[in-house]
Amino acid sequence: MIKNFLLAFIPVFVAVDAIGVLPIFVSLTHGLKSKERTKIIIESMITAICLAVFFIFLGKAVFKFLGITVGDFMIAGGIILFCIAIIDIINPEKKRHLPIKELGAVPLGTPLIVGPAVLTTALIILEEYGLPATLLSVVINVLIAGFIFSLSGILIKIFGEAGSKALSKVTSLLLAAIAIMMVRKGVMQFFS
Repeated sequence: MIKNFLLAFIPVFVAVDAIGVLPIFVSLTHGLKSKERTKIIIESMITAICLAVFFIFLGKAVFKFLGITVGDFMIAGGIILFCIAIIDIINPEKKRHLPIKELGAVPLGTPLIVGPAVLTTALIILEEYGLPATLLSVVINVLIAGFIFSLSGILIKIFGEAGSKALSKVTSLLLAAIAIMMVRKGVMQFFS
């Protein structure tokens, strides 16, 4: 069981990529109070865990029923992220683009924490390492992401106001690139 968990944990850890998502989290929550940021972190973890567990149990059946492929899913997630990134890049002042009530669920919970990469990885490791190892690895990785996001206040203090604004614009550009990558991988799914 421990060996299966470790073998399942590593690919999910890479797919969640909490360290890579951290600058995007900082950008999206810039200017929010600590209490609001904590609420968003909790909502994003709940959304990510619920989606992942649902997908682990019913993902293949739902996709088959609706005629959706993993490629379709990747393209849709990429387009959503790209729209968010463009709004952040074009807007000259950092205002809240997304309602705080929705920020934890979309885009943080999904597709940033648990998106196409995590869901696809979960389906693969489910067949290889079994249900307990898959569920445990996904839940622990989402909790790790939440813990890493909770450290974002330290980053904001280190960078200061000007540095945070600069980081925000750079991460918006990074988010756009990630979105394009998701769309590209989704399109490549159709040709493979």
